[in-house]
Amino acid sequence: MANISATMVKELREKTGAGMMDCKEALAACGADMDKATDFLRKKGLATAQKRSGRAMSQGIIESYIHFGGKIGVMIEVNCETDFVAKTDDFKEFARNVAMHIAATSPWGIVPEDVPQDVIEREKAIYKEQALESGKPEKMLDKIIEGKLSKFYKDFCLMNQQYVKDPNKSIADYLNEVIAKTGENITIRRFARYQVGV
Repeated sequence: MANISATMVKELREKTGAGMMDCKEALAACGADMDKATDFLRKKGLATAQKRSGRAMSQGIIESYIHFGGKIGVMIEVNCETDFVAKTDDFKEFARNVAMHIAATSPWGIVPEDVPQDVIEREKAIYKEQALESGKPEKMLDKIIEGKLSKFYKDFCLMNQQYVKDPNKSIADYLNEVIAKTGENITIRRFARYQVGV
């Protein structure tokens, strides 16, 4: 078994926000490899998040972010299960960071299902035309369109986007980390982004 020092546990805790025992367990399970242990904790956070997904969320906050110069503004509603969690720094920081992320990335919606069907159909038609023009075989079209649509969701759906403050994770990953940390189900309910002149 790899030798796991208190310094390593502390470093992993600071990196992931997970509890001390969880960090120690992750390092032990991953042979003291910091990157593998980080992934291990992220997967565990996802499992925790899925377990909690059925619980009611009637508390939360509305957070706002105004970009420097007052040209872009975002309002976001983030829900959780209890008022206690809604008042924690982790929860408030998450809402603030996601509002800032929305100001920077201008997503179409929270999840792929939020993108209007006509927009998706238009994108598919463009991808098909591009593939045909570049001489791709007809039988590969569906796969090519699917791949390009997946990239479109990564670019324009909040949960699929790479988090601007840490491109190694998506907003969904970030949400799952906060769920694992707070022990409650959390959801981004809705947002509105305003930009002067648009």
